[in-house]
Amino acid sequence: MAEQSSKLNIIKNRERSESESDEENEKVVSDLEGTAEEEKLPYDPAEAMIRKGFRYFMEHNYDPSVGHGQYPKFLVFSCSDSRVSPSNVLNFQPGEAFMMCHIANLVPAFNQLNYSGVGAVIEYAVKVLKVKNILVIGHRDCGGIKALMDLPDDGSTSHDFIEDWVKIGLPAKAKVLAEHPNLPPNEQCYICEKEAVNLSLVNIKSYPYVRSAMANNNLTLRGGYYDFVNGTFQLWKINYEITDPKYI
Repeated sequence: MAEQSSKLNIIKNRERSESESDEENEKVVSDLEGTAEEEKLPYDPAEAMIRKGFRYFMEHNYDPSVGHGQYPKFLVFSCSDSRVSPSNVLNFQPGEAFMMCHIANLVPAFNQLNYSGVGAVIEYAVKVLKVKNILVIGHRDCGGIKALMDLPDDGSTSHDFIEDWVKIGLPAKAKVLAEHPNLPPNEQCYICEKEAVNLSLVNIKSYPYVRSAMANNNLTLRGGYYDFVNGTFQLWKINYEITDPKYI
């Protein structure tokens, strides 16, 4: 009897917990949907899109267990391009990938005086989260790579930040121009989109904690290239021993 009573209590507690979780989820969605007073305001398509997106997430992807901490297997660097979101393209779920998105998915070499935002992401992912994989994803028709290939030789600029940022990729550009000088500019861009990924992977290896983790077989660096025109995704990896002197 005692055992049966214990089982009944477990079932009741589980049902109560599930009920409370459902009520909490409904409250979150209700709060986001707004009050009757707010619904009288003029229709805002951007706001409606946000609300609809969150409702879909709560119904299909929400996982309350992520509240107990994050243990991602990947650190992902991707372009800010709205067509290449890793969560959509690779179906990463909450808690699976620590991400940073920026122009042309470029990653600078270790430098404590510059680009501390990127350095902080790598340091936290490798030293604290202990991710097992770092993935850099390039993509077709990248505007950042085109800006890199179009950089004027005289050093002139037309933007406040873009040219300075894409200069990280100059070694990749130099390699493409040296190896494929006679190709049309658009084909040089396609090649540079992949070379920029390789350059970023080599730059990532300049971080001491990355090298240490790789030497202990605790971390793998991977490159990816998403061609949304043809619907393909290429994947490759580099080992601790492999270096490319053209990027050093």
